[in-house]
Amino acid sequence: MEELLNQYMGKKIDVSVGTSAVYRGEVIDVRNGILYLRDDEHRVAHIAIGKIGVVYECNESATRPGFIV
Repeated sequence: MEELLNQYMGKKIDVSVGTSAVYRGEVIDVRNGILYLRDDEHRVAHIAIGKIGVVYECNESATRPGFIV
């Protein structure tokens, strides 16, 4: 799993740990069984790799202000 997470270094991902806990952020480090994930508010989450069930790469779609007709 660490090798897989290292492939996402610098990318934004969603990480599922359990049935209802999902974390989104940029992968900043993976070492010693811990995933370091930075969110949009620059807080860092430390997630035990052994608890991760699913990893998704986030789709960064551009948003446009205003109404869509």
